[in-house]
This record gives sequence, structure tokens and C-alpha cells, in this order.
Amino acid sequence: MEPFLIKFFPGVHKQMKDKSESKNQYCKFDNELLTLFTSSLYLAALVASFFASTTTRKLGRKSSMLIGGLFFLVGSLLNGFAMNIEMLIIGRMFLGIGVGFCNQSVPVYLSEVAPPKIRGALNIGFQMMITIGILVANLINYGTAKHENGWRISLGIAAVPAILLCIGSLCVVETPNSLIERGNYEKAKKMLKKIRGTEKIDEEYQDLVEASEEAKNVEHPWKNITRPKYKPQLTFCIFIPAFQQLTGINVIMFYAPVLFQILGFGFGNDASLMSAVITGVVNVVATLVSIFTVDKFGRRVLLLEGGVQMFICQVIVGTMIGLRFGLNGQGAFSKVEADILLFFICAYVATFAWSWGPLGWLVPSEICSLEIRPAGQAINVATNILFTFAIAQVFLTMLCHLKFGLFFFFAAFVVIMTIFIASLLPETKNVPIEEMNILWTSHWFWKKIVPNDIDFKSKNSKSVV
Repeated sequence: MEPFLIKFFPGVHKQMKDKSESKNQYCKFDNELLTLFTSSLYLAALVASFFASTTTRKLGRKSSMLIGGLFFLVGSLLNGFAMNIEMLIIGRMFLGIGVGFCNQSVPVYLSEVAPPKIRGALNIGFQMMITIGILVANLINYGTAKHENGWRISLGIAAVPAILLCIGSLCVVETPNSLIERGNYEKAKKMLKKIRGTEKIDEEYQDLVEASEEAKNVEHPWKNITRPKYKPQLTFCIFIPAFQQLTGINVIMFYAPVLFQILGFGFGNDASLMSAVITGVVNVVATLVSIFTVDKFGRRVLLLEGGVQMFICQVIVGTMIGLRFGLNGQGAFSKVEADILLFFICAYVATFAWSWGPLGWLVPSEICSLEIRPAGQAINVATNILFTFAIAQVFLTMLCHLKFGLFFFFAAFVVIMTIFIASLLPETKNVPIEEMNILWTSHWFWKKIVPNDIDFKSKNSKSVV
């Protein structure tokens, strides 16, 4: 929005208004301060995620969500009333702390309350709400773009979902896992009966108690997760979130309006914002596909199909941009070419939304047993945010220097991550969290690393089931 750029980023606004044909379109928005505004949120989230791990374990999942909601509220108010760039960035950092707490607690909460048969679908509800949030944000941006202080409405209205999050965290039940972890056994048993809707929960309750007792014997969870028996979990908690960001999705989602302006979509902010709305709609619809297929076809099928389709889309987008803009960044798309490009960008967004988007959160949250779950989720969140921050920080500079080659750069990582999943990830569909360790001893690669006696109790409980 021009009033926003004029107030906080006048240098960027000046470059944006430069209509000279010699202007390199790739470098139009390459500005360190603008990048810092975007990425400061993720730097704060990275630091907060480690504190959130301890809070989630000691105070419960509900408390961690409430704290996240309060930080969201303060951050949105600071942004809405921002008078200078410092106030704006401090507000973004408060929002980042909220992200750190909620990314830590919400996926764990959903995995713990969900029955195994629909755990995937319920956990993807987390990603579904994120995609709806992105769409609503894009619609608000589009609706307020013509108002002089539209940016204040756009940033400040984030207080509404923040308030809803705070109220919601007070209304939801605490997970039986968390209650047992903190010694509230009877309350946990009642809660398990409530969320399962049946009195026949003795076997599952006993599994939770045994898992909790084993977890309490772990004196150093951060050191424990590095033991050979947990090498698979540690590997996936690092590589899956890293690869999720190296798909290049945030190149599209963070900077969609900027990117579409660079590529010549329409004649101003409205056209680029509307293009971002279109990708937002695709994001929501495609996430619904994942909800209805993840527990039917499994995690591996969606991740592998997603890798192939994302690679194809990125190569086509990179080729089209390269042919039109070349190395000097001078050129523009015709309306037909812009529509074709938007189609393949949408196809790419859709693929991510039913594969690596939701499953990048689901798989790490469901493969960690209770004794390493807080540490595993903290590593997952921290890695995700670290790579999100890094890519957000360098994207506009990389676009300026790598030009259309940036899309081939991310396509290469998509090939690597697809091979990684095909080779190393077993199917986790319908496997109870407490029995997840059994998968590793039967996998062609992990059985060479994981001790054969890792989970005798889990094996016995599985044979009883």
C-alpha cells in the first residue's frame, strides 16, 4: 500500500514509481529495512519457541496457547498504532513470540486429543486455519488498499483473531497427556473419557500412563533425543521443516503482492493484491483436499506426489520468467502470459497446500513419543522458523542476483526432499503415537541404527490390540 510505503519505506516507494524501461525489475524491492520488517517476526518466533517448549511441558498446552494469544494481541495493537519504523518492528517481534508459542503448542495439542484414525485430518485443521487466515488477510488488504490509513486497519485488525485465540484457549480442555505429565491422573482419566466419548478407555489410559512414567525417567530430554533410538525422530524434526521452507512456498506467500507487481500484473497495487487473493483461495481449497485424503492415502503418497508436481510448476514458472525478463530484468508479461503464469503459480500453491504444507507440521508432531515430544516439537518449530527467517531475509536480494534462476534453485531442493521422503520415511497412517517407535525397527534403513529392543511395551500393546 502506497501510504504505508511512503511513511515507513520511502526509498522502496521511490524505486516502485520508477517507470523507466532500463529499471531492473528483479531488484525493484531489494531493501534491507523492508526485509527486516517481514523477517523480524520469525527471528522473535525462533527465540520464543525454546521458551515455549518448557512452558508447554510445565504449564500445559492451554497455557502456552493463551500466552501466544496475548503476545498476538499486543503485537497487533503496536502495529496498528505504529508511528515509526521502530514501533512497527517491535510489534512484529511481539507477533513473532506469539507464533513461537502457538506453533509449539497447537500441533502437539491436536495430536494428543485426536483419535489415531483421524489424527491426520484434525492436525491438518491447524494448517487449514492458517490458510484461511492468509486468505482473510489478503482480502482485508485488498479491501483497505484505497483508504489512506488502510494499512492501520489491515495490521490492527489482527487483534480480533488474537482475542478469539485467548478466549478459545480458556474454553478448550487440557490434553490427558499433559494432565498425566503433571500428575493429575484422575482428571486425565475423566478427560480421556470425555474426548473419546466412551467409558472404555482403560487400555489407552494405561498406555499414556506408562509413556508418561518412561518420560519422567528422562532427566535430560534435549540430550535424550540425540540417543540412537531417537535418531529417526531427530532427523525428521530437523529435515522436514527445513525442506518445507526450501520448497520456496514463502517466496510466493510472503511477497505475493510484491512479486506480482514485479512481474507486471495489472497496473498498480490492486491487481497484485487480487492475484494474492487468488492464490489464497487456492491455498484454502487445496488444504481441504489434504484433510480428506491424508488418513485414506497416507502421508508418503501426498508428500511424493507433491514433490513431483511442485518441481514441474517451478521449472515452468522459472522458464517463463527467464524467457520474458532475461538476465537484465527488463520486460513485462502480456495479459495471456500473466494468466498462464498465475495458473502455474496456483498449481504450485495447491500442491504445497495438500502435501508439504500440512504434513510438514503433522509428521514431526506425531512421530515423537512423550519423553522426547517437547524437545522434538521445539526442534521442529525452531528449524521451521530459522529457515523461514533466512529465506524471508534473503529472498528479495536473491531475486535481484539469481533472477529467474531462483525458481530453479528451489526446484533442485524439491528433488532432494522427494528422494529423502521416498527413501527414509515409513508410513505413519493409523499408527497410535505411543506405538510409533515400532516403525523404525522394521524400516530397511533405520533398523540399522535403532536398537531392536526400543519399545517392548509398545510391541506387546500392539499385539494385544
